[in-house]
Amino acid sequence: MNKAIAEFIGTFALVLIGCGAAVIGGMGSGATSIDVLGIAAAFGLTIVAMAYGIGQISGCHINPAVSFGVLMAGRMTTADFVRYVIAQVLGAIAGAAVLYLILSGKASGWSGSLGQNGWGPGYLGEYNVTSAFIYEVIGTFLFLVCILGVTQRGAPVGLAGLAIGLTLVAIHLFGINITGTSVNPARSLGPALVGAGSNPQALAQMWLFIIAPLIGAGVAGYLFKSGVLAADDVIPARGESKSDVAPAASAPRKRR
Repeated sequence: MNKAIAEFIGTFALVLIGCGAAVIGGMGSGATSIDVLGIAAAFGLTIVAMAYGIGQISGCHINPAVSFGVLMAGRMTTADFVRYVIAQVLGAIAGAAVLYLILSGKASGWSGSLGQNGWGPGYLGEYNVTSAFIYEVIGTFLFLVCILGVTQRGAPVGLAGLAIGLTLVAIHLFGINITGTSVNPARSLGPALVGAGSNPQALAQMWLFIIAPLIGAGVAGYLFKSGVLAADDVIPARGESKSDVAPAASAPRKRR
């Protein structure tokens, strides 16, 4: 239960702060406005904070694609995977709901946007579905290569959270104009569900933000599981003997 609660809180924070920065900062002007770098930093820095805050509890996946990659790498059980995904989706919905309540208090009103992901005419750079799909697959793949790489034996443990957060910043800088950057099915689903009334298109396009990240994460997980990218044949589970698995997105602690 502790791991599920940690994943709920982490995903809640990611959606509330990341999407909140995109929407609220995007509506600002002058000193209260932020650009693409600010939005990317909001997502990345939230990952850094949560990695060190809840990493020792759940591994700080806060992303179903990350959990799937970890599962494919052989670092968690199917039962844990299911629990993680449920907690992550609920956390994302809660984060989007709180953001909706905050934005509803704006006197001049707002467009109804909650930082939903998308593609096509009228959405940011207006890239087509092929561009969006390729970006989400490759972006998630590279994200998982970083996560699984810095959380295996021999990696610089203390820097794992920072490396993962900075990687997410870079991925956002590359792709915000393409899809708004998901690489996280829960991050996309929460705002799409809560904001379906004003933007039903986001919910209709959710299939891409589920399938593409899972493909990218699954390939990365397989490469580590097969030994192509793994530094060791056996990756220790957190909490067993002398484990140096890093605090972010690693194998969750086994029950005693």
